[in-house]
Amino acid sequence: MTKHRIFTTAFASVYPHYVHKAEKKGRRKEEVDAVIGWLTGYSPEALAEAIARRTDFETFFDQAPALHPNVGKITGVVCGVRVEEVEDPLMRKIRYLDKLVDELARGRPMEKILRA
Repeated sequence: MTKHRIFTTAFASVYPHYVHKAEKKGRRKEEVDAVIGWLTGYSPEALAEAIARRTDFETFFDQAPALHPNVGKITGVVCGVRVEEVEDPLMRKIRYLDKLVDELARGRPMEKILRA
């Protein structure tokens, strides 16, 4: 079975799109980084290093320090698919990230995005 194309895509090639989507709606790059850090456990320095190394999504999530314990509270639809129903664990993590960035771009308060 072949891997989905996004799994082998460099995180660094998608990251600017996350930032642009948020900034277009008045949010900041630092907020995007905070959302990514909350989900994955990456520090700002480790995130910058993963981007600089052009780590692919599979490696990015495999090397993530730790998914946040509240990750199961992320629910909803991204690209017409309910994130909590995505079967493949890696694709679910990618969809979690997409959902968090969507919420950020829609103006949701950070404390709600981070499931505080």
